[in-house]
Amino acid sequence: MRRRMVMSMLTGATLLVSAFLGTGTPVARAAEVPAEFGTDWHDPVTAAPPVDRPHTTSCQVTLADVQFRDFTPYRGTYTPPKGCGDRWSKVVLRLDGKVKGRQYDRLGYLHVGGVEILRTSTPEPSPDGIEWHVEKDVTRYSDTFRGSRDVEMLIGNVVDDTYTGVIDVHVTLTFYAGRPAAPAPDRVLTLADTPSGTTLTTPRNSERIVAEVYATGSGGGCEEFWYLTVADPASYSCKADHGPYREVQITVDGRLAGIAAPFPHVWTGGWSNPFLWYVVPAPRAFDVRPVEYDLTPFAGLLNDGRPHRVEVSVVGVPAGQPGWSTPVNVLVWQDAHRAHVPGALTRDKATDLADSSVLTPGTENRVRTEAGHALTVSGYLDTSHGRVTTTVTRTLANTSLHRWTDGENTDGLDASWTDDETVRTAGHGPARTTRTHRTYTVNGATTLDGDGRLRTVLTLGDRASTVVREGGRRTAWSRLDDTYGGDAAYTTNVPREQRHAVGTSVERYRLLGPDGCHDRSLATVQGVLTEDRNRC
Repeated sequence: MRRRMVMSMLTGATLLVSAFLGTGTPVARAAEVPAEFGTDWHDPVTAAPPVDRPHTTSCQVTLADVQFRDFTPYRGTYTPPKGCGDRWSKVVLRLDGKVKGRQYDRLGYLHVGGVEILRTSTPEPSPDGIEWHVEKDVTRYSDTFRGSRDVEMLIGNVVDDTYTGVIDVHVTLTFYAGRPAAPAPDRVLTLADTPSGTTLTTPRNSERIVAEVYATGSGGGCEEFWYLTVADPASYSCKADHGPYREVQITVDGRLAGIAAPFPHVWTGGWSNPFLWYVVPAPRAFDVRPVEYDLTPFAGLLNDGRPHRVEVSVVGVPAGQPGWSTPVNVLVWQDAHRAHVPGALTRDKATDLADSSVLTPGTENRVRTEAGHALTVSGYLDTSHGRVTTTVTRTLANTSLHRWTDGENTDGLDASWTDDETVRTAGHGPARTTRTHRTYTVNGATTLDGDGRLRTVLTLGDRASTVVREGGRRTAWSRLDDTYGGDAAYTTNVPREQRHAVGTSVERYRLLGPDGCHDRSLATVQGVLTEDRNRC
C-alpha cells in the first residue's frame, strides 16, 4: 500500500510541477531526491520578491536578539540610528530565525512604541535544524522610528521533553538615507484603552487617515480554520452559529466605517499535514499583511481634537469564543498649511449582510455557503488646497463548498473570497480613482485511509489587481498572483521514523507593473528544492 502511495505521489508531483512551472531550472538531480522525507530538508524559502534596497548611506539597528522558550515577551529599547538623518528613503526590517528538533508552528508579533510592525508565524523544524528569514518594508512607520521607544516581541513557545525546538531570532532595522518614493505618514497612532472601549485622537489637521488591522485567526482552535466551521445541525467538529463567513469590521463612534475579507492564512502545521510546508510555506505565512481601511471620509468627524471610539470586530465568531487577534495602527497624513482641517461625513450606507449556509447531508455531507456585504462612505475636508471629497466603496463576496464524510476521514473545501475596493477623491485638480480587486482561494482535501495513511492535496491563491486613474487617464497599475500547490502524505500515530512521509510543493509568485516584473517559481520533492526559476 505504501509503495503504491509513493508512486502515486511522485506521478502527481510531475503533473503538479509541470502545471505550475512548465520546464523549470533544475536545482537538484533526480538521484539526489530521497524516496521519502529524512531528518533534514532544505531551509524554508518563498518565491516572493526581496525588498528593493536603495544605493544610499545606510545604518542598522538591532531590535531583538532572543530565544523563545515560553510565553514570556522580550522587552528592550529602540534608539534611532546615527549617521542617516531622521528622514529615510526606506526602512527595512529583517528577521533571521533558526530552530531544530521538534516544534509546532508558532505565531508572533513585534511592537515598537506600541505599534505593530510585524506579525509572523514560524516554520516547523527538522530534527537537524533549519534557518529562515523574513524581510519587510516598514518605511510607513518612520514616525515611530524617530524617537526612542520600548520594544516588545513575543513568539509564544513550549519547550519540554517532547517539543524541544527553541526559537532563536535576530531582528534588525536598516535605514537608508534620502526621501521615500511616496510621502510616509506624518503620524503613526495606536488606539487607547478606556473604560468605554478603544479610542483614537487624531491631529486636528489630518487630511488622510488609514487604519491597518493585523487580523489573524489564532492557532490551536477552530477559528484558526474558520473557513471550515459549520452551523447546526451539521455533524462536524468545528461549529459556528452561522457557518464559515467572517468579515473584519471597523467602526467609528458606533458607525460602520470599513469592511474587509480576512485572508485565509494557513500556518506551517495546517491541514493536519506539516509535510506540505517544510520548505515552501503558504502565502503570507511568515509576513502577515494587514487589512487596510481608508477612513478619510471620517476625518472631518475625527478632526475635532476629541477622542473617538474606534473598534474592530470579526463577524461570524461565536459569542464568547476567543480566537482572533486584531491589533490596529492608524496612519495619518497632515495638512502642513492648516492647524485645523474641518469637514463632515456625508454618507455611510451599507447593504444588508447576506449569509446563507445550506446543509445537504449524505454519505458525503455538504455545506454550500454564499455570503456578501457592501459599504459606501463619503465625506469632505476643507483643506489648504480647497475642498476635497473622498468616497470609499467596498464590496465583499464569499462562496464555498465544504464536504466531509462521517468521521471526517475525508474533509475538503473549495472556497473563494473577493474584496473589491474603490477610493475616489475629487476637489483640487483632476479626480483620482483607485480600484483594487482582491481574490483569495482555497481548494483541496485531506483523506485518511484504513491503514492510517493521511494525504492532503491543496491549492491556495492570493491575487490582486490595482488600477489608478487621474482625470480618466491610467497613471499606475499592478497585478499580483501568488499561487501555491502541495500534495503530501504520511502514516499517522506512529513514531516519526515510521511515517514514511512523501510530499511535493510548488509556488509561483508573479508581481507585474510599469516599474518592473517579478516572476519566480519554486518546486520541492521530499524536502529537496528541485526547481528555482525566474522568468522576468
